[in-house]
Amino acid sequence: MKMTSSNGQTIPLNGIEMYCETRGEGEPLILLHGGGGIGANWDLIFSEQPAGYRLIVPDLRGHGQSTNPSPGFTFRQSALDVFALLDVLGIERCKAIGLSLGAKTLLHMATQQPSRIEAMVLVSAAPYFPEQARAIMRQFSSEDRSEAEWQQMRQWHKHGDDQIRALWRMGNAFKDNYSDMNFTPPYLATISAHTLIVHGDRDPLYPVNLAMEMYEAILAPIYGSFPTAGMDQSSVIWPSFS
Repeated sequence: MKMTSSNGQTIPLNGIEMYCETRGEGEPLILLHGGGGIGANWDLIFSEQPAGYRLIVPDLRGHGQSTNPSPGFTFRQSALDVFALLDVLGIERCKAIGLSLGAKTLLHMATQQPSRIEAMVLVSAAPYFPEQARAIMRQFSSEDRSEAEWQQMRQWHKHGDDQIRALWRMGNAFKDNYSDMNFTPPYLATISAHTLIVHGDRDPLYPVNLAMEMYEAILAPIYGSFPTAGMDQSSVIWPSFS
């Protein structure tokens, strides 16, 4: 699958400009990228267009070609942005795959409006930020970044170096947030979507017990753990959504 800007559009919603690309025909399937990434990163996961699906691939708030005039980022607001995007596209109900930041956005979507998410894959998700993740987040900074890191970020994010610095500040700010990601088992139990949980058992941010907590709380999950896989190495199973 090769995504190009020819099928991309920028849509005003919730006070931002959200860039989104669409591909194919069939059931709507939304792909939500990880923190600091962009929608086109899904090219690295899928080598060809999945048959039978209309892909909706946005750059989330503040990422890539999407803007974020507010001073911060919350997963709750990100979920509202994606719902607004679906409304503009005339999509009432969809299936979804989310990676890390995208997966946390999906947790909010699946609890805010459960009937709109038919099925979802959560890759490297977490119901809350454990202390080991917060310790790593405290080290996030735009300082001491290599030239290679800056070059990569400049290729992905189109609104200048201030946008890139804001993304690194976002990662650091998560260390102090205790309300945005705070999913209790009873709250997770309100999720009605068929759910596949994919997690690396050596994820440096989120220990595997967090995936098991979600597995035990969500009513209809499937869990897959990948030995020796970290957050950046987690394998993705293409789901049948049946």
